[in-house]
Amino acid sequence: MVVTEEKNEIDKNLIKFKGKYINAVGRRKRSVAQVRLYKNGRGNIVVNGLKLSKYFNEGKALIVSQPLKLTGHIRDLDFSIFVSGGGNTGQAEAVRHGISRALVLYDDKLKSAIKAKSWLTRDSRQVERKKPGLKKARRAPQWSKR
Repeated sequence: MVVTEEKNEIDKNLIKFKGKYINAVGRRKRSVAQVRLYKNGRGNIVVNGLKLSKYFNEGKALIVSQPLKLTGHIRDLDFSIFVSGGGNTGQAEAVRHGISRALVLYDDKLKSAIKAKSWLTRDSRQVERKKPGLKKARRAPQWSKR
């Protein structure tokens, strides 16, 4: 019964966007974010059906909103974001990458400012694989002389 009440609570707070949108994809580590930018909005950002502040903690939400603060579009655009894979940091940075790409598609004049912060470039660093005989990717077992 508690689950039903929570579900109804989420449904009441759910923000639905209508109309045309600009689509962009952001990636980081194993995370993929599909970003939809709606023009003439009120600054709402919805991630996987939840508000930004509910989905990410304060620090990660700050990472997500960095391109919007830089360009000054924090109050006049709406975003609907679907993100999957990876952890919190990877997802937040994938969303930032997607928002940056969507902003450039929205207004090409913003490209130089966003590119200066290197948010348009996909960060291709991945976790290094574990090698046989080692404890982690590079961590070897303790060596003893005798």
